[in-house]
Amino acid sequence: MKLTFFGAAKAVTGSCHCVEVRGKKILIDCGLQQGRDERDNAVFDFSPNYIDYVIVTHAHIDHSGRIPLLIKEGFQGQIFTTRLTGQLLSVMLQDSAHIQEQDAQWKNQKGKRAGRPPVEPLYTVADAAQVAEHLVTAEYGQIIELFEGVKIRFVDAGHLLGSASVEMWMEEGGVEKKIVFSGDIGNVNQPIIRDPSWVHGADYVVMESTYGDRNHAPVASYTAELAKIIDDTFSKGGNVIIPSFAVGRTQELLYFMREMKKEGLVKSNPDFTVCVDSPLTNEATKIFSGDLRGYLDEEALEVVKEGERLFTFPGLMMTESSEESKLLNLDKSSKVIISASGMCDAGRIRHHLKHNLWREECAIVFVGYQGEGTLGRHLLEGAKQVRLFGEEIAVNASIYNFQGLSSHADRDHLLQWIDQVKDPAPQQIFVVHGDAQVTEIFANTLREKGLPAHAPLYEEVFDLARNVMLAAGVEIAPKKTSFASTGRPSTAYHELELAAMDLLSIIRASKGGANKDLKKMAAQLRAVTEKWKDA
Repeated sequence: MKLTFFGAAKAVTGSCHCVEVRGKKILIDCGLQQGRDERDNAVFDFSPNYIDYVIVTHAHIDHSGRIPLLIKEGFQGQIFTTRLTGQLLSVMLQDSAHIQEQDAQWKNQKGKRAGRPPVEPLYTVADAAQVAEHLVTAEYGQIIELFEGVKIRFVDAGHLLGSASVEMWMEEGGVEKKIVFSGDIGNVNQPIIRDPSWVHGADYVVMESTYGDRNHAPVASYTAELAKIIDDTFSKGGNVIIPSFAVGRTQELLYFMREMKKEGLVKSNPDFTVCVDSPLTNEATKIFSGDLRGYLDEEALEVVKEGERLFTFPGLMMTESSEESKLLNLDKSSKVIISASGMCDAGRIRHHLKHNLWREECAIVFVGYQGEGTLGRHLLEGAKQVRLFGEEIAVNASIYNFQGLSSHADRDHLLQWIDQVKDPAPQQIFVVHGDAQVTEIFANTLREKGLPAHAPLYEEVFDLARNVMLAAGVEIAPKKTSFASTGRPSTAYHELELAAMDLLSIIRASKGGANKDLKKMAAQLRAVTEKWKDA
């Protein structure tokens, strides 16, 4: 019985853990690395054709986004997940594949002029379509026997429609162990979905820690506070731009907008327009409007029972084509624009930011976690100027961080979740899914509570039968970027490149100079490189 960490080790994204038992290899999640966590999504650190099963905790791309590549590289086994996650994967992975194809096309257009060889997309839409052939879905609470000696059960994690923690029971050589993978643990009192369900008892726990170092700011009323931001912005003649994850977060926002309209909370424009500019969101919303038995919370169930629709209301626009998207910024009337991606690292949201960030009367409202190195984090940290599509854009709009909308449990609720597991205390808690510093802080918090916990490194190998570490893993340096995934360097980096080219010109002009001068220059350059090498 072995556990190896192939992702989300001292990192937020790229979830991928591997359990080996009875000669079988089981992956729990297979997600894309994003932002500063990204190393090389195209390369697996194991042989995909040797993986026997995949278990998916939920549909977010940082937990599922490399599954099409896994199949492309030779995986032939079954993929287990909940019914609603299975449905969401069908649209999420198709959309991700479309982005991979677009990115490759863009790079090849640039590369052709530069004489670079063509690049292939990470996977194609056709590759993503093959995932459905491997899917096996189940409901919460259903015990599934993967093979003799190994059973699993999905427990509602309360993070996203269909999201789950995974209980796994294993027996090998007369040794029995239970390991729990938390997945992403949801925030409490979220609309639409239920609060996280408790898991009781485990020998080992692999636990997320996204907000393990802090609590969410209290929000008296989501709808009232968000309505005030919209009202204030509209009174100035501006737009409200909301970068939002297409699956989960956007549907919550539509739920809030329906309540605002019903209660007349936006006084300056009660009939305000809400534009959802994301084809993926539109497809996902259809799933959210389908058979949700066993997934909705009590309040949402009451709305449905009364015959109301959860996500539709007067003034709602759903755009599909890029032409419709462009027209939104030509229309001068105030509106709310909700668009993906949630961290502003890709998609149509970047166009809306380009057209609205420079306008003092506009507002940008962040409603979810912004990973290190992403454009969203850069804006939250007070950037005065950003580069979008080759153009410098001043940041004059009001920037709001609406933390109360987080779909992740905060520090206190993470501790409440593990308190339900710890009777008796696990033999080891592996703290994952957090920025490197946060995983260490939360692991230390657990140790102070008397629980054995540590933050594993990438490729750590742990013997679950004997409760000992077999390999310590390796430290992965985070990707250095001014704001991730913009596809273009910052102005400061451009200035650095120009300085380097000037230096190279001076060096070449010095060829044939006096040895004494050349040695002096070399010594000075070495002093500079030594100073900045590890910076």
